[in-house]
Amino acid sequence: MPQTEITALGEFGLIRHLTERVTLHNAGSLKGIGDDAAVLDYKDKRVLVTTDLLLEGIHFDLMYVPFKHLGYKAAVVNFSDIYAMNGHPKQITVSLGLSNRFFVENLDDLYDGILLACNVYGVDLVGGDTSASRTGLTLSITCIGEGEKDKITCRDGAKETDLICVSGDLGAAYMGLQLLEREKRIFGGEKDFTPDFAGKEYLLERQLKPEARKDIVDMLAKAGIVPTAMMDISDGLSSELIHITGQSRVGCRIYEDRIPVDYQTALMAEQFNMNLITAALNGGEDYELLFTVPLALHDQVEAMKGIKVIGYITKPELGNYLVGRNGEEIQLQAQGWNALSEE
Repeated sequence: MPQTEITALGEFGLIRHLTERVTLHNAGSLKGIGDDAAVLDYKDKRVLVTTDLLLEGIHFDLMYVPFKHLGYKAAVVNFSDIYAMNGHPKQITVSLGLSNRFFVENLDDLYDGILLACNVYGVDLVGGDTSASRTGLTLSITCIGEGEKDKITCRDGAKETDLICVSGDLGAAYMGLQLLEREKRIFGGEKDFTPDFAGKEYLLERQLKPEARKDIVDMLAKAGIVPTAMMDISDGLSSELIHITGQSRVGCRIYEDRIPVDYQTALMAEQFNMNLITAALNGGEDYELLFTVPLALHDQVEAMKGIKVIGYITKPELGNYLVGRNGEEIQLQAQGWNALSEE
């Protein structure tokens, strides 16, 4: 299939090409793409804003990340930040930095993924920017959401004796990344190479096409539960817990045998000779929700599908610890991904 040079369309032609299929669905999106700024109306709701910057070679590798998956993931991880505030995403803007090695069809695939995510989660694409780049592909998305004044949940509200809860399972996205990196090394430029992904589809999906936990936020709202603190797990459970306890000025205890892990994750950790709990604590990119609720809600939360109580909040002087299967206590450390690391 012939590829179309970006220069054939020019900057404004490219913008028209990528956005001509964009339609607005939210009542708050008064005016979207096509003017100097979008116009939004939130009336009596609180406005939530988050942004994420993705750089080729740092945050993603196009050797194994399809453009459509990249677009979907880039949008969803921003939606996840809004859900982590107990809010709902409503609009996004998308900005691109492009080198001349990319074709229009690559960007069509990228936007296919972005617009699919918008359709799945009911979010409007209302603007953005494009620029030339000398360093490959740069993708930046800003998400605007709304939340009710008395239901927005930050990281600083956890109280002593609160329960610590997580949604879904942990470590799968990290194992999916390890699998992709292994196959990339084996590939080594071979012409007829076929990667070995049989039976590991769940791990790949968690890495390449994660989902934001809108269902958990909706479930809690339906039950009338407002978490005391909440955030999404992007850098690893250990790092996120330390964020919550630090900002809430408390400590915590979580239990090794309570941390939810999928069977495929466990098998992959064994193949890579990795410690499973270390992967679950520090792997990151799970985009599950980590939240705290009052102790009185234990039975109600424990009965909810997809939620696991893994520990409790303590006095600050007791520190942050993982309780092992034999009762030993191991201090939690923030060992998740560091964007400014030299590695």
